[in-house]
Amino acid sequence: MIICHARTTPKRRVRTAIAALALAALALTGCSSTEASSGSASGCAGADTPLTELKTISNPREWVGESSGCLGNTSITPVADTVTSQLPVTVTDNQGTEVTITDTSRILALDIYGSLAATVFGLGLGDNVVGRDTSTGFDEAKNLPLVTQNGHELNGEAILSLEPSVIITDSSIGPWDVILQMRDSGIPVVVVTPERNLENTGEIIDVVASALGVPEQGEALKLRVQTDLDAVVSDVASITPTNVADRPRIIFLYARGNAGIYYIFGTGSGTDSLITSLGGVDVATEIGWQGMRPMTAEALVDAQPDLILMMTKGLESVGGVDGLLERIPAVAETPAGQHRRIVDMSDYEILSFGPRSPAVVDALARAIYAPEESGPIE
Repeated sequence: MIICHARTTPKRRVRTAIAALALAALALTGCSSTEASSGSASGCAGADTPLTELKTISNPREWVGESSGCLGNTSITPVADTVTSQLPVTVTDNQGTEVTITDTSRILALDIYGSLAATVFGLGLGDNVVGRDTSTGFDEAKNLPLVTQNGHELNGEAILSLEPSVIITDSSIGPWDVILQMRDSGIPVVVVTPERNLENTGEIIDVVASALGVPEQGEALKLRVQTDLDAVVSDVASITPTNVADRPRIIFLYARGNAGIYYIFGTGSGTDSLITSLGGVDVATEIGWQGMRPMTAEALVDAQPDLILMMTKGLESVGGVDGLLERIPAVAETPAGQHRRIVDMSDYEILSFGPRSPAVVDALARAIYAPEESGPIE
């Protein structure tokens, strides 16, 4: 698997390394299109009740028991029903390449997070999308043909067979030789930043909207996402303990038990902004954990998290909470392990920074602060 990182800076190297590692780890699990397509929840408890009206727990640091974040609706609502691209447009992408786009009738938006496709659908150009990557599993896109194999490996033949008129991608997905092959075949390829966090969602929307010739829709989508996110973060703040000492100490643990992969996500990984938005204390940052690095027992014990965030399939790969405590004894030495305080959410949603970010924050907040009234309906 070949990943090309251009224009690297120390900060970008950290984040692109995170993307590359996640790519390799997910590929090892053999994630299938079936997994990605199961994004629609059958229902979420308390979904119709505003976050601020749920029965929240009095002390989130002491709660005992696991819970799950649940998106009751995985659809992407476009900012406009009818959109016409203003073409041609010429943009300079994240790698400094000047790209001219003359046709947006057949779009491919590909990355490891599924956020680029979600952005295209949010802009109102979903009907023009002709294929998808493994991580794109929201309702409107889940039946599109896959152009990835063995997890997140791009398939050149599958891409060319769809005759895309433009490709939007980043360096989180590869092999890079396939991207070069697409360029050599004459397809305009726009490469955006591989960095994902709550703060740069607007930047990514801008780049995608500009490349597709829909700047007005880009401004509308940015405004909607930021307005919704501000509202959710405000609601979370209203149910978060006022005293910082009473707020849950949270860490993000990435696991692929069948491959023996365990990583802690720290500063610059995107999870730091997510944890902060949830009113939690990002303990990985507190102990100086930079980027995404292999977990050590010492680091986990030093962090002493009250709560561990995980991807659902990552938790399943270790045999659930019982398996996690057995495989990683250090977890049992933390308050989170002692209280079985593990909060999981779909691999295809929890870090899908983009149009669904407000809903992701809302769902995780419900699982953290109102575990008895949230989560999937069995």
